[in-house]
Amino acid sequence: MTTTTWVVIGCVIVAILLVAATAIRIVPEYQRGVVLRFGKLAGTRKPGLRLIIPVADRMIKVSMRVVTMPIQSQGIITRDNVSVDISAVAYYRVVDPVKAVVEIEDVHAAINQIAQTTLRKVVGQHSLDDVLAHTDSINDDILRILEMTAQEWGVEVRLVELKDIQLPGGMQRAMAREAEAEREKRAKIIAAEGEAVAAHQLSTAAKTMAENPIALQLRSLQTLMEIGVEKNTTVVFPAPLMASLADLTAFLSRENDARDAPGLRGDGSDKSDTVDSTISSGPFV
Repeated sequence: MTTTTWVVIGCVIVAILLVAATAIRIVPEYQRGVVLRFGKLAGTRKPGLRLIIPVADRMIKVSMRVVTMPIQSQGIITRDNVSVDISAVAYYRVVDPVKAVVEIEDVHAAINQIAQTTLRKVVGQHSLDDVLAHTDSINDDILRILEMTAQEWGVEVRLVELKDIQLPGGMQRAMAREAEAEREKRAKIIAAEGEAVAAHQLSTAAKTMAENPIALQLRSLQTLMEIGVEKNTTVVFPAPLMASLADLTAFLSRENDARDAPGLRGDGSDKSDTVDSTISSGPFV
């Protein structure tokens, strides 16, 4: 074969390779291919090795994975006129690749913008206390609004969460003072309840000891044992006054009977003087 023939064969081979390169498409598992033939929708292509008509067809690959989209922080005025900076995060995925290509130009940018406006609108309808205490309900409201809008674009919004809430410095200090006052109030209430319970228990114990003197003696012995454990050098023994007087009266009665008894009259005067001097000298130990 002549040189011209080899050149022609080489050109044909190159043309075939170029046509094959433009006709063969590989669609990954997590994507779907939307085919437009001469600008019209020609269906979708599933994952795998797929062929399209060169020049006539154009394939647009659409990811079907869940996309994590941060919603940037923005200043929002709540219903009670408090300015807060709130950021959030949204999770969505494309469920209809045809709508995601045909119905909207940039689905990611559209979801981002509608999420920001929805966040501002929903938070503006709540007071600051509601925003801080009922974030779940706010998340649900934002998710519901986004779902209704995103369905037209073939997108499923799975989750929306408020990520960060920044309060003004003055508001933070005021809330800190309020929280501290609330804790002090609870502490005083708990202390008062404890004192009331302790007073009631002491009253019950006092009634029990008044009805049963032995319980009082046992309590006294227990107190002496507790004092002895602490290595004290001086121990004071509490003695009931009426019991001491009764013992003193009994002692005097026995001494008088012994002095008046027959056979002891000889030195009874001395004993009497001794007893009288002992009694007058001071209390008994």
